[in-house]
Amino acid sequence: MALSMLMGVAMATPDQMMGTPAQAIEAGAGGGGGTELSQPHGHHLALGRQGHFSVSPRVPYTEIDWKAYMQEVEGFANGTLDYTQLKGDTGPLVYPAGFVYIFLGLYHATGRGSDIRLAQYLFAGLYLLNLLLVFRIYCRTSKVPPYVFFFMCCASYRIHSIFVLRLFNDPVAMAILFLAINLFLEERWSWGCLLFSLAVSVKMNILLFAPGLLFLLLQRFGLLGCIPKLCICALLQVVLGLPFLLVNPVGYLTRSFDLGRQFQFKWTVNWRFLPEEVFQNRVFHAALLLAHLAGLGLFALHRWHSSKENILNMLKDPAKRKPASPRLTVNRIVFILFSSNFLGVCCSRSLHYQFYVWYFHTLPYLLWCTPTTKLAHMPKVLLLGVIELCWNTYPSTVCSSLSLHICHGLILLQLWYGTAPTAVSHTPPPSRKPTAISKKAQ
Repeated sequence: MALSMLMGVAMATPDQMMGTPAQAIEAGAGGGGGTELSQPHGHHLALGRQGHFSVSPRVPYTEIDWKAYMQEVEGFANGTLDYTQLKGDTGPLVYPAGFVYIFLGLYHATGRGSDIRLAQYLFAGLYLLNLLLVFRIYCRTSKVPPYVFFFMCCASYRIHSIFVLRLFNDPVAMAILFLAINLFLEERWSWGCLLFSLAVSVKMNILLFAPGLLFLLLQRFGLLGCIPKLCICALLQVVLGLPFLLVNPVGYLTRSFDLGRQFQFKWTVNWRFLPEEVFQNRVFHAALLLAHLAGLGLFALHRWHSSKENILNMLKDPAKRKPASPRLTVNRIVFILFSSNFLGVCCSRSLHYQFYVWYFHTLPYLLWCTPTTKLAHMPKVLLLGVIELCWNTYPSTVCSSLSLHICHGLILLQLWYGTAPTAVSHTPPPSRKPTAISKKAQ
C-alpha cells in the first residue's frame, strides 16, 4: 500500500501552482482522491537534487557515527542477540531494533560500511524521497507560499550535511514518519500507525509526535476504536525486538528505550547559556518534562480541540457523539502532529546538531498556518533564517542558544494567538454535472 502510494506520487504530473497560500489544491479524501505535485514543487525538487549531489563530491565526509553504526550492527550480523553486548566506538547501541535491521541492510550494501561514497548516494536518494513526501503534505495543506520551498531545498547547509556528510539515523526515521503522515492524510490509519511505529523503532524522537497522534486517533475513532491502532504500534515493536527480547529482555528495553540518558554538554545547541551543573541537573530535567506536559495539555484543550463539546466526549464512539465532532481536515491533522513535535523540541533536555532534522521540514507550516495578520511574511522568513544561523553556529554559543529559544518562543506565541488552521475540505469538490445515483446509494 505504501509503495503504491509512493509510485503514485512519483508519477504525478505537474499541474497548478498556488495562486495564494490559501488556494486549495486538494483533489480527494479517504483513499479515493489523488494529489498532484505542482510545477514549482517539481522545480524545487530538482534544485534540491542538484544542490545535494553537488555537496557530496565537493565537501569532505566527516566521520561521526557511521563507523559506530556499522560496528553495532556487525555484532548482530555475527550472531550477538544480547543488546547489552552490541556497541561501537562511541559507546553502546541505544536505538531500537528497527535501526539494527535497516542499517544492517546498509552494512551489506556498502561492503560492511566501507563504501562511504555509495552510502552518501543512498542517503542523497533518501533526501529526495523525504522532500517528495514533505512536498506532498504541503500540497495538501495549501498554506505555505511557493518561494518558501526554495529555502527548504537549497538554503540549509546543515540539513544537507546531516543527510549526506554525516549519515545519521535521524533522517531515516523522519522519512518514514513523513510517509506515515501521508497515509494518515489518505485515511489509511492502520498502515500509517504501522509506519509510525517503524519510525519509532529507528529513533525514539518520533515519540514527540505521539501525543498528537493519540489525540487524532481518539477524535477519529473514539477510545475503543483507537485501541486496535495502538495495538498495531505495540505489536510491531514486539515483532522487531523479539530476537533480542528472547535473549535479554531487560537489556533490550533499558538500552533501546532509555529515556533517562544523559547528554554531553559540549554538543548542546539549545542550552549553551546554562552552567553545565544546571544542564546535568535532574531537577532541571523534571522541570522541562513538566513544561512539556503543560504545553501539550494547553494545546490539546485550547488549540487542538476546537469543538465546544467536552473534550472527554472524544472517548465515545464517533457515531454516538452529540453534537457530532467536526470531521478531521488535512490541515487539522498536520497542525496537531507538527505542533505536538514542536512542543517536544522546545522542551528537549538537549538538542544536538543532527536533531535539526526533527523539525526543520515542519517549520514552514508552523509559521504559515496562521494568518499573516499575526506575523507578516518577511518576519517569518527572517525567523527561518535566524533558526538556520543558530544551527550552523559551531560550537554553539550563549548568543546562538538564546536566539534559538527566542525564535521558538515567537513561533509558539504566533501558534497560540493565531487562529486555528483554516479548514480545507477533506472531500473532493462537488462536480458541476449531476451524477447518477447508484442503486447501492439508493
